[in-house]
Parts: sequence; structure tokens; C-alpha cells
Amino acid sequence: MSAPDTRAITLVDIPLLRRLTGSSVILDSETGLTRDARGAASALLSGIVFPRGLYTLVSRSETQQVIGQFRYRPEDVNAHMVYLAPGLADEGDDSVWLHILDAMAREAGRHGAHALVAEVEPDTRLFEIMRQARFATYARQTIWRHEPLTLDAASLPLPLRPETSNDQIGIMSLICSTIPAMLQQVAAPQGDMQGFVYRKGGQVEAYIAISEGDQGVYLLPFIHPDVLPEAAEIVAAAIARCEHNPRVPIYACIRSYQPWLETAMQRLGFAPWIDQAIMVRHITAGVRGRAYQPLKATGTLERVKNAMPQAWSAIILPEEERELT
Repeated sequence: MSAPDTRAITLVDIPLLRRLTGSSVILDSETGLTRDARGAASALLSGIVFPRGLYTLVSRSETQQVIGQFRYRPEDVNAHMVYLAPGLADEGDDSVWLHILDAMAREAGRHGAHALVAEVEPDTRLFEIMRQARFATYARQTIWRHEPLTLDAASLPLPLRPETSNDQIGIMSLICSTIPAMLQQVAAPQGDMQGFVYRKGGQVEAYIAISEGDQGVYLLPFIHPDVLPEAAEIVAAAIARCEHNPRVPIYACIRSYQPWLETAMQRLGFAPWIDQAIMVRHITAGVRGRAYQPLKATGTLERVKNAMPQAWSAIILPEEERELT
């Protein structure tokens, strides 16, 4: 059997796209939960007609066809997989999926990305295939879900406000003091997400990154454990500033190194919905500066490690790192 043929997708492949959309696997929670990634005007098609940093490939063998898409912008360090279509069956030949994963990594590296990131449910066959394709698990995360919710921002006393350029150093410090160093490039919010800041004592103690769409509201919270008693109110204040929250479900991404936020989610009526693994494949040996540098950090990783040993032990190191420890 000849090797699969892989190339960039073109307009002539739109019928194939439409046929496979119903069985696609979304690997970018922000996109999949806020916008209909399977609809006619979705990322599946917009990556062809209006690329905007979306790259779509198709791989064909004699009997199988697979489409994959990732997003990458020159100002980013990493590329993020958006979807694969169709999903993998429980049994059968997986060579085309392995081939397109390799091709996507090469294409992302050609455009300047240093790693390719995906969010994958760990109890699926795709998880095992990606491990074969040299993706390593860096952390776990749980997507929490709440039905549409109406909150009045005026009734919430916390001084949460949209981020400005003056908040950047404080946000960097918060992220560097609450996210393990090896995960900072992977876990930092996407640049196109809207952000809200909570300051206390002059320091940025919480940052909530938000993405809104016709299908849902997606929250990515960064809250320092020093303000844990206020965490639920901080998240509620962020939700109250969303335009879509009375009409669509609300999702919050809580990662394995943030276990102190689970209580806040429960207080707000959220429930665990999907467990995922953050999987990363490194593409190049070069090293860029972190997206968030520890400038005048309000805390240190050592402080977090000593203060929260349970959270630190929850971090899932990639296999190559475990071998060195």
C-alpha cells in the first residue's frame, strides 16, 4: 500500500468537508464550545475561504480520507489543533491519522511554531494515536458547565474591570506565580481572548480570559490562592460582563494545577462536564522567550510549590521529563 498523500486543502475539497463535518473531533475547547465548529460557516470552511491564521490539510490513502486543521499566528509561540475529521473508530487502520498528525506538525513548524498543542479526551483511541505520534501529556483539565445564567454586574461589588496595557506586568506576574514554568507557554490564554482583571492591594490577584460566541461562553480563570475566598465572586463578576451568558451555556476550564478553583465552581452551580489532556508535540529545538516573563512577580513558583504541595503533585509531567526526574 502506497503512503498517504497529504496537501493543503482547496475549494474543490468543500464537498469532502461537508461530508466529514458531522464526525469531526474538536481539539480546541475555546473554538468548539463558543462557535459551531461543525456548521456551514465554521472554522472547517473559514480556514479555506478566509484563512485568518487557520491552516487546513487533507490526507488520502486508497481507502481513507482525513482532514485536519490548526491555528497559528506569527506572534504566538505554539500552534493549536482545531479539529480532525472524521474521528477514529475503535478499530481499524490508523496510518492516515498518524500521517496527517506528522504533516500538521511539519506545517506548523514551517510557519514558525515551536510546538503543536491539542486538548484530547484521555479515554479515546485518538489519545493513544497521538501518543504514538509523539505528543506528550503536559497537564489535565476539566471543562465545567453551567446552563445560561443571568447576573447583574451592578449588584456585584467586586471591582473587576477590562484589562489595559497597564495591567500587563501584573498579569505576567500572576501567571508566572500560579502556573508551573514548563507549562506557561502552553497554558497562557490566547491573545484574542477578552480579559478582566481583579486587583487587591495594588496587585493583580485574578485574571479571567473570556471568549464568547453563538454556542457558548468560555472562561479561562487565573486566580491566586491568596484570594481564594473571593474566587466565586470574581468568576461571577466576569460572567456578568458577558453579553451571551443569558442565552448560551457557560464553560470554565479548570486545570490540574488549579484544584483550589473547584470549590468556587461548585458554589456557582457549575458541574464537571468533560475531562481532557493537554497534549503537546515539540517541533523545533529552538527556544523562544515565554509568552509571560516573570517581571516583578508577586510570587514565585517555589512559593506555590511549598504552599500547595497537592496542586504541585497533580501536574502531569511529559514522559521525557519524568524520565529525567
